Amino acid sequence: MITTNIKRYYDPTFVVTDNYKKTLPDLQNGPASLIEGANVPIQQVGISNFKLPLKFPTSDGQLLTLEVSVDGYVSLDAGKKGINMSRIMRSFYKFKDDVFHPDVLEYILKMYKNDLDSKESYLKLTFNYPMLQESLRSGLSGYQYYSVALEASMDAQDTIRRFMHLDFEYSSACPCSYELAEHARESREVASIPHSQRSVAYLTVEMSDHVSIEEMVEICRDALKTETQVMVKREDEQAFAELNGAYQKFVEDAARLIFDKLDSHVSIRDFVVRCSHMESLHSHDAVSRICKGIPCGLR
Repeated sequence: MITTNIKRYYDPTFVVTDNYKKTLPDLQNGPASLIEGANVPIQQVGISNFKLPLKFPTSDGQLLTLEVSVDGYVSLDAGKKGINMSRIMRSFYKFKDDVFHPDVLEYILKMYKNDLDSKESYLKLTFNYPMLQESLRSGLSGYQYYSVALEASMDAQDTIRRFMHLDFEYSSACPCSYELAEHARESREVASIPHSQRSVAYLTVEMSDHVSIEEMVEICRDALKTETQVMVKREDEQAFAELNGAYQKFVEDAARLIFDKLDSHVSIRDFVVRCSHMESLHSHDAVSRICKGIPCGLR
């Protein structure tokens, strides 16, 4: 039996000195001989889904503290074993008490590159953003939550690209079903109900200048007209039925309506939109995907 003098307990009184730190092994920054597999660059390495609260300003001057999921990555050159993952978190935590501003993304991307000696960096913040939505007729209001992600990347020349992802839920009443239902009423006096379904527009926009979340939501509301509701009484339900009748849309219509609003926006450089109508008639979904169409742009 082999015996050692290793102490098998945790000493909470132990103090780490600078000299002691220098003796700690550091495999991540070790020589290239420690690399496993091909000695090639890695485009992105880092951490995903670490959580922290961030303060976001609203368009009306209020502050929202939201739980945010953060993805942070940097590039890794050939010849380097790895990166210090905790530095990505520490870099971000320097801004944890600040009110979020889009310029913070640029500061953090630069810090990632400098702290980790990398050529490129990437950051993505994912959260649910609440906005108060008024009912259509009853005077009530409730919070609608939007799935949002803010994404930014910085290349070797410190050129930054900024994106926003937004999921917008709406109702889509089928124009064909409406006409068929009306035909049944008029020709045979048969009660018929046209079908509609909950639908989602998934937007990704590349911004050349700042665009607020509230503005993006308003763009979708203005384009589609039939956003799903939070607070509903009978008069609201009737109003919603009238809205669906007034703004019937195929999935192709929805994509083109959003295209029209995004394409004319001076602060949106590029975009791609995927509309999905979760059919109540079929067992499958109807989908349309549209992009701005600039060379080498989003597809």
